[in-house]
This record gives sequence, C-alpha cells and structure tokens, in this order.
Amino acid sequence: MDTSKVLKSEEDWKKELTPEQYHIMRERGTEAPFSGVYVNTKEKGMFQCAACGNQLFSSDTKFDSGTGWPSFDQAIPGSVEMHEDTSAGMSRTEVVCSKCGAHLGHVFDDGPMQSTGKRYCINSACLVLKKEGNGE
Repeated sequence: MDTSKVLKSEEDWKKELTPEQYHIMRERGTEAPFSGVYVNTKEKGMFQCAACGNQLFSSDTKFDSGTGWPSFDQAIPGSVEMHEDTSAGMSRTEVVCSKCGAHLGHVFDDGPMQSTGKRYCINSACLVLKKEGNGE
C-alpha cells in the first residue's frame, strides 16, 4: 500500500473535485440519504477515494444498512483514519482518507455482529468503484 500523503491547496481541491465532492470531502458535509450512486449497488470491485484513488473498501464488506448511505463493515487496513467529531451537537467518529485527509463519513458500532459490528457510513460522492474484471 502506498502510504505517501497527498498534499494540495484548497484551491487545487476546488479545481479537481465537483462542488458536491468539495463540500463533503473538504468541508465535512454530507449528501442526502438515498441520493448517492452507490447506495444500492451490488457490483463487485474496490471502492477508492474519489479525491486521491486510495483503496478504501472492498465490495465484499458492503452491506445494506437501510440508512441511505453505502455501508461497509470494515475498511482496507491502513486506508482510513478516525477522528472524534462533536459537530452538530453529536459525538461521533469521523472517517477520513489516510492518504489525502478527505472526509468520507462516520463509523458506528451498529454494524453486522457476525463480522466486525462496525458500520462505516460513507458518502457515495467520496467513492469511485473500480469494478472487478474491467482491467482498471
């Protein structure tokens, strides 16, 4: 795994990301529930960071949480970092890309108990699915 950090100015991020991606990934926003392209996808592959291409989640760890955002029970080891988030009057654990620091979503302890018990609740706008078998 490439552990080098991606460092860019906010102006560069604004040029490279869509307005929605910039709001979510750099300003710690969120997309509306059930609006993201990956909420219901069952396609196999690797979910990567939309900002830097870091491999984040295997489709094998995706599950239907019914919350309106793509949910995973585990991240690729070393691909994400966790930070305390007390914004919006709540205490949550923020999930960020370990390579570029992009906000991805939050992790909760209400995931599938037969696996990790974790639910990584991730914004679709932060992800790119590299499908299995397409040569990418």
